[in-house]
Amino acid sequence: MSLPGARAFGAAFAAALTPVQRRTLADAARQASAAPPPDLQTFWLSEPGHAEPLQLGRMEPERAALLASLLPDCYFQAHGATAGLHWPALTLPAHERSARLQTALAQCRARGLVHGWRNEAFAFWHHDCLEPPDDGQPPLLAVERAGFRFLGMRSHAVHINGFTPDGRLWCGRRSLSKATDPGLLDNVTAGGLPAGESPLGCALRELQEEAGAVLQDTRTLQEAGLVRTARWDTGGWHDETLLVYNLACADGWAPLNQDGEVAGFVCLSAAQTLEQIQAGAFTQDAVASLAQGLGLL
Repeated sequence: MSLPGARAFGAAFAAALTPVQRRTLADAARQASAAPPPDLQTFWLSEPGHAEPLQLGRMEPERAALLASLLPDCYFQAHGATAGLHWPALTLPAHERSARLQTALAQCRARGLVHGWRNEAFAFWHHDCLEPPDDGQPPLLAVERAGFRFLGMRSHAVHINGFTPDGRLWCGRRSLSKATDPGLLDNVTAGGLPAGESPLGCALRELQEEAGAVLQDTRTLQEAGLVRTARWDTGGWHDETLLVYNLACADGWAPLNQDGEVAGFVCLSAAQTLEQIQAGAFTQDAVASLAQGLGLL
């Protein structure tokens, strides 16, 4: 049996969009990737006398000063292409780097500065990492996921567009208890990629936990590329690669949340979706994922 390509899963939804609506959706998606504020300090992983420093993240000067007091041997470089806070830990084993940074983040949390702590680690390979390496390359470090936003490090997440055969879109409404974007509309399933989990494994797990979907045929879930989002929020600089999938939802199927992270689901037509996007009812990540899934970026 042959199945259509990933974007064909949303073909009926896309066909219902006017050219103006397509441009509106694409423009809204592009707004999800902003330039970092110029006053943020760049956080570098370095080692004098060794390789070129590697960028880890970006943070407010006050946070950089605090981190410098918590990590041994940190120093500031005032000028040049690598100006900012340097952490000379490049030659340490990855597990030791992770442990030291995790300890510093825990101290920041104890001061009430790191919000949304989940006791779940995210992996960091390098600043320009578009998607997790599939060759088993180990990450530079892995620390608490809430620390990524606090430090401005790039993370990865899986986002799934759920399209119905008649051209509608299943959307979840985020629980009011969520640390970020409570109450906003989101993809049918979305979740951060934990350290050690594959994107497909994450997608299948999130589908079961958030939407109650156990796929009998994984070919109904297809990769639709990736899109980067970046913005400032109260937790820090959010920089993330969204690994986008399109799901061909069975006729008559309805999602049912299992983990309490979704307040409910709605099934929207293309016109209704655009109305809600223009009203600011969707998360920026969901808008970017939808545009990517439809091939508009």
